[in-house]
Formats: sequence, structure tokens, C-alpha cells
Amino acid sequence: MTSPKQGTIKGIIFDFDGTLLDSAPDLMATVNRILEPAGRRPVTLGEVQGMIGDGAIKLIERAFAATGGVPDQEEFKGLSKQFIDIYTGEDAETDHLYPGAIETLQTLKRQNFTLGLCTNKPIAPTQTIIKNLDIERYFSAVSGGNSIPGISKPDPRHLLAVIEELGLTPESCVMIGDKEQDIYCAKDAGVRSILVSFGYAKLPLEEIGADRIIDILTEVPAVIEDFT
Repeated sequence: MTSPKQGTIKGIIFDFDGTLLDSAPDLMATVNRILEPAGRRPVTLGEVQGMIGDGAIKLIERAFAATGGVPDQEEFKGLSKQFIDIYTGEDAETDHLYPGAIETLQTLKRQNFTLGLCTNKPIAPTQTIIKNLDIERYFSAVSGGNSIPGISKPDPRHLLAVIEELGLTPESCVMIGDKEQDIYCAKDAGVRSILVSFGYAKLPLEEIGADRIIDILTEVPAVIEDFT
């Protein structure tokens, strides 16, 4: 087992949806299970990809806004709970990891990096999914979009809380994500960043400002070595 070079990168924090997890098809299926009883049209995969990134509540809000308007507060609260219950239930759709995800996590752990997960997905479905996909053992800290009340990416405090839980410093960590929120969060936290090219970013990738852009997760170890 090798160790990170002294004084350089020690921790790697991943986003989840669009970075490790190809969640759009399953989020689309779950959203449409909520929309249909409400008399709304189904949303498409392309629409859902553009709605991902700010947590489940925003996703549902955008789906209803796109199909006829957001319901009143009380009804919307019930629909949001229903969405979470379905998404974390036994009959939930099966999410899929992107190519190279497992190999990359295994390599990084073998190299003795400390790994964290910082996602705007609510913590309950996050924990369910990483358990079902048998990847929870790789992460020493996991934080969802509702883990810290009122704080989620791009607020740098979300990422900084994960780094603190890992017992590391911003200078010793790298954030890996797919969207503007991930990279803006990293910049404001003083953390180096890697942007994957296959996620759900809204802006042209070069405009987001990541330190590096990669096309497949198996590139991560080599980029980390370059950073050191």
C-alpha cells in the first residue's frame, strides 16, 4: 500500500449524482411516478438532466414548474415526502455507477487517500444507494444536501464540513464534481477541483473554471499525482 506524498493531497471528496452515479434515468422514473397521479405529463430524460444539482426539493419543484406549475405549499410538501419515500423504498429503481467508478475508488483507497462524499442529494437516499451499490465502505465521511440545515453546495461550508470531518485541511484536498455548484464550492473553500465531462453541467465545461477536466473516472489517480 502506498501513501500520498507528505504535505500534498491526502483527501478526495466526490460529488455523487452526475459524478459517480448516473442517476438521471432513475430520478426521471421516480419523478414521473409523482407527476402521473397529479395529472401532469411525464418529464423527459433531457429535462431531468437539466433539473439535477440542487437537491430533491428543487428537482421536484422544477419538474412541476415544467409541467403546469408548482402546487401550493402543503401539497408540495406531501409530494416531496412521497418522492423521497419512493426513491429510498424497496421498489426503487436501481441507480448505476459510471464506468470506472469502482476501479477508481479501489485504486484511491489502495493508495491510502481518505475519501469523502459531498452531495446535494438528501442524506437518506444517499445512504441507501451507497449501501445498495456496496460503496459505503470507501467513504470516511458522507454529507447530503440536508445534513447541515440551510447549507448545501455551492456554499463552501458544505464542503468544508466534510473536510473537517475527515480531519484534513482544504489545501490537502481535491473536489471532484460534474456541475458548476461543485467547482464554485471548491474554489470558495480553497480546494483544488476536477470536473468530469459526462455529468449534468449547464455551462460549457471550460467556463466553469475547474483545475482539470477529465472524460472518465479512471483518470483521477493520474491527475491527483500531477497535483502533488
